[in-house]
Amino acid sequence: MRRREQYKHLLNLAANVVMLAIEGVMFGYTWYAVYYPMLEKANQPFNRGNWAVIGMYLLVMYFFTRTFGGYKVGYLRITDICLSQALSIFSANVVGYFQVCLVANDYLPPHPMAVLMGMELLAILPCVYLVRRIYTRLYPPRKMLVIYGEHSPDDLIRKINSRKDKYNVCATASVYMGYEALYRKVLEYEAVVLCDLPTKMRNPILKFCFDQNKRTYITPKISDIILTGTERIHLFDSPLMLARNRGLTIEQRFVKRSMDLALSAIAIVVSSPVMLVIAVAIKAYDKGPVFYTQERLTRDGKPFQIIKFRSMRINSEQDGAQLAKKGDSRITPVGRLLRQTHFDELPQIFNIFKGEMSFVGPRPERQSIAKEYEAIIPEFSFRLKVKAGLTGYAQIYGKYNTTPYDKLKLDLTYIEGYSFWMDIKLMLMTFKIIFQKENTEGIDKGQVTAVRK
Repeated sequence: MRRREQYKHLLNLAANVVMLAIEGVMFGYTWYAVYYPMLEKANQPFNRGNWAVIGMYLLVMYFFTRTFGGYKVGYLRITDICLSQALSIFSANVVGYFQVCLVANDYLPPHPMAVLMGMELLAILPCVYLVRRIYTRLYPPRKMLVIYGEHSPDDLIRKINSRKDKYNVCATASVYMGYEALYRKVLEYEAVVLCDLPTKMRNPILKFCFDQNKRTYITPKISDIILTGTERIHLFDSPLMLARNRGLTIEQRFVKRSMDLALSAIAIVVSSPVMLVIAVAIKAYDKGPVFYTQERLTRDGKPFQIIKFRSMRINSEQDGAQLAKKGDSRITPVGRLLRQTHFDELPQIFNIFKGEMSFVGPRPERQSIAKEYEAIIPEFSFRLKVKAGLTGYAQIYGKYNTTPYDKLKLDLTYIEGYSFWMDIKLMLMTFKIIFQKENTEGIDKGQVTAVRK
């Protein structure tokens, strides 16, 4: 298998190039057979730039497919890849239609693009399934050893086991059994997982795995994530890493705020009809208030009143603040639909317009729950180096019931790796998680917050 391993990325690349080429050929046929003749009939010949039109379409398709993760054939679940491809094809063809209209300087019939979209789905999805089958046959799940410290690795193993198509946890070993015994055990497996080990004990094992070319997965500590955002200093012959530890720079904050202001203004106008329909549905169900306001925390721990559509029955928190549970009886039928589609969060656009929130950032927590988390994890306040967000890294790659410690790690990953393009990607990825029900899964019964006891 090790010899085949080197060709894995080549297989993935070849498959993706073929699928992009299929999409390009299909669009090219639609352009030459349908839209180009329309330009000739309208006495608007477009003799030069035909290849540029097709090339632009391919660039747009590549951008959306890469953003939604459609090229990660060997990485994501088959359902995730198919969903990513479907969203990419839809988004690229919407942009492609407007591209065609700009070239024609007129509105052309959209149904050829709709037909193209359907044909691309019929061609690409079977390709994805076929490549995935070949991939899993050539590269079966790796046999893995989990090395753990003081804390049980059961929760992590449960998560890894949810992807049995990719990973196969065969054994566990305590780091306290001694290095010699661990090293012998490491050599028996194809990959190693270092689960929450003390740094002093982790480093020798990591170096041994590096020496033996063993693939190693590590659950990062807070300090590890902070190091990912450091700047490399090469003023001397000794490498230095500079951690500024200040959140975003003033230039980054300016660009981020400008984007928030422009997009929130557009979003308020565009979504107004939808919000009106939702407001009528909530009011008609139980005659209660349409909106739900609550104090939350944003950058530097500053409190603000968040605005959401009410998804729970009236007086749902008369027994105190608590997160929504799985199958929570407090959620109304209208609220359940709103939560599944995330439409209950639409009014937060007004919070963004006012500057209290950003489109992308950590999930705004209420003060009482944040204090409870900080009592267990003092570093939880590190998330507040940036404004709270409507969507964010933890919201995309985590779940509603993700533990506070994992949520902190995800949010810190965003803060330390922030870029304008990361914000764009996370906003686009938000459309994908609307179709993934597990992202809105509530906490277990018996829990009040996401802390697992």
